[in-house]
Amino acid sequence: MTLAVVILTRNEEFNIVEVIENVRQCTEEILIIDSGSTDRTVELAKANGAKTFYRAWDNDFSAQRNFALDKTSADWILYIDADERLTAKTVEHIKKILAQEDLNFQYKVKRKATAFGITFNHGVLKPDYILRMFPREKVQWSGKVHEHPNCPCEVKTLQGYLEHYTYRSWSDWEKKFQLYTTTWAEGAFQNGKRISPAGAFLHASLGFFKMFFLKAGFLDGWYGVFVSANHFFYTLMKYLKLIELQDASKK
Repeated sequence: MTLAVVILTRNEEFNIVEVIENVRQCTEEILIIDSGSTDRTVELAKANGAKTFYRAWDNDFSAQRNFALDKTSADWILYIDADERLTAKTVEHIKKILAQEDLNFQYKVKRKATAFGITFNHGVLKPDYILRMFPREKVQWSGKVHEHPNCPCEVKTLQGYLEHYTYRSWSDWEKKFQLYTTTWAEGAFQNGKRISPAGAFLHASLGFFKMFFLKAGFLDGWYGVFVSANHFFYTLMKYLKLIELQDASKK
């Protein structure tokens, strides 16, 4: 059976060649859905054999993922981010799946985060499981940020894991911070969510407590402390941006 790998990009020249080489172990059909890169991302992707498509960014991650579904006729579709890498064990398992004629399952995979040169095991960046491989004709995505797939198939787990090189620097974290908090606030406002300043602070405080204590972020040392503190500000900022939209609508 056939597989297409989909990679969403915007200014990913640092990662694009390596991720293409990584997923080529599974398939030759690699689709780049670019949202307007101003660096060499598209140029490098084309030079390395990937098919590139443009879709203007409208603060909707699900729309970007759904856009790819009719750009291929592959039986399976695998989504991977430019800063993620498949391990050898995962590649071999995917090849075994493709050797079977069975489109009745969707697959999740374990993801381990590396940020600031450290692999995290607890707290905000603790390993998680994410759905990434689907029969192409049976999946649709929803949700502008923290998007999720809608697929009726039984869930199985891919062997191995994804290496996720999530933040190279604090500047990199700051850029994603601005994008994700703004996108979340706009989506929440459109869906009718409202909150007070006291509620925003309470959510942020509970978020820190959950990541630092309940998920044992402190066990990752000082960087666990820093990331937990940043989760407080991330949560607070997305709600403050929601409050800002609420105030603007009243005026």
